[in-house]
Amino acid sequence: MSRIKILVVEDESIVAKDIQFSLEKLGYEVCGIASTGERAIELTLAEDPDLVLMDIMLKGPINGIETAIRLRDEFASPVIFLTAYADQATLEKAKIAEPYGYIIKPFKEIDLQTSIEVAVYKYEKEKVIRRERDFLYAIIENKDASKDFIFVKSNSKLIKLKTNDIYYVEALKDYVLIHTIDTRYTVHSTMKDIESKLGSSEFIRVHRSFIVRLDKIASIEFPNMNLEKDKKVIPIGGSYREELNQRIKLV
Repeated sequence: MSRIKILVVEDESIVAKDIQFSLEKLGYEVCGIASTGERAIELTLAEDPDLVLMDIMLKGPINGIETAIRLRDEFASPVIFLTAYADQATLEKAKIAEPYGYIIKPFKEIDLQTSIEVAVYKYEKEKVIRRERDFLYAIIENKDASKDFIFVKSNSKLIKLKTNDIYYVEALKDYVLIHTIDTRYTVHSTMKDIESKLGSSEFIRVHRSFIVRLDKIASIEFPNMNLEKDKKVIPIGGSYREELNQRIKLV
């Protein structure tokens, strides 16, 4: 497994060398040292580091926070701030750059290593989620793609799921659960996003936490419903009841 490549951005040369020594001692590869924000951007483009350790108070036209924002926007590079300033005002400014860590100088090597490992792990997980989400968006937004299926992740694979096999969708914090008669898929998404992908012709939102497939509804006894071949009792939200009555062609 290749070593984690780290770019050090520090305008005090002695401090930069100390950081480099600590990183290499911990087994990381230092792919460059920059003393200004401009140089940090150049080295990020040339070296493509896995992580950037950034001093907040850089000398020059752009400080560490401004540099980190550019690295995030232009290269999606993860940044950990190194600073001797722990005051609330500096912290609030640093938040704008959405750093992956914030280390106060002087620091211990174990704190440095822990922050790096957590940041790289988090960044890699986020990359996987973004890649999968972009792939799904491309499928859904393709005009030539069938509306009869979606793709969901299962055991690190993308599985084609026919929409007519879906019974209901259930919200669970930052995830949604897509239920078929014998399988459940957990997806990192929102109900609004899933609702737009499934479409409104065959599915209906019946509760802030539930979307059901219309032709799977077996019976309704307000404020609940039952689905065919499924023992799950689905609640019906009061604000969704009128639309449900219209969609099921109540006589």
